[in-house]
Amino acid sequence: MSVLKAENLVKTFQISEKQRKALEISEKKKIAVNGISFTSNSGEVFGLLGPNGAGKTTTMRILATLLKPDSGDVMFNDISVIRQPEKVRSMIAFLTTDLKLDFKSTANSMFDFFAQLYHVPKDQAVKRKEELFENFHINSFADTKISKLSQGMKQKVSLAISVLHDPEFIIFDEPTNGLDIIATRDVRNFILERKKQGKCILISTHLFDLVEKICDRAAMIIDGKIAANDSLQAFTKEKSLEDTFYDVYLAHTGGEPA
Repeated sequence: MSVLKAENLVKTFQISEKQRKALEISEKKKIAVNGISFTSNSGEVFGLLGPNGAGKTTTMRILATLLKPDSGDVMFNDISVIRQPEKVRSMIAFLTTDLKLDFKSTANSMFDFFAQLYHVPKDQAVKRKEELFENFHINSFADTKISKLSQGMKQKVSLAISVLHDPEFIIFDEPTNGLDIIATRDVRNFILERKKQGKCILISTHLFDLVEKICDRAAMIIDGKIAANDSLQAFTKEKSLEDTFYDVYLAHTGGEPA
């Protein structure tokens, strides 16, 4: 069984004088992630739910080895992001809204490039492309320059590329941001299909309905800390997920969400 385990993650950022003036604050440091711990298992979708600025994206970037935590660690089947980041990268798919595609290239050429980068055998790469392009309905625009594609089409290309090496762990940061209802449904179906395959899937989002539709468990992040961590069934036993989140938020901050 695949297991992702985050252990007491802490990440602090320096705040420049210009940023302090813009934000009208005096603090020189911001604790973006403050002692976050959770576990995600294979065959389930685990959600990190929280408002903008809660620490979700920072956490996801630590998981993806793009940021090094000040302290704490993340283990992918006992492989550490601190000690063996390159090995972790071969085990994960990471998708973020900030993922940059070469606008002069096409879906076909980008897929082939990353297949070589991941050292995927040619015959396997051809098979994976056929499967993923069909799943995401990419074939109709596979040879169109990425600069001419819609946001939803670009997201589908990014999704296909991110999982072309068939990794054990899938990490998606706000996977449906900016997508229309059709593309959003395709992404949801893709995630649920990978869950059936036994993948360990982690998503971050601020969308309650997405968590309710695809997640088995979720952790609520507020001000860089885990404020609640439970199954969706437990979260929604008496109230909606949205109402439960607001209750947790008010208990944690004593104020209304920003």
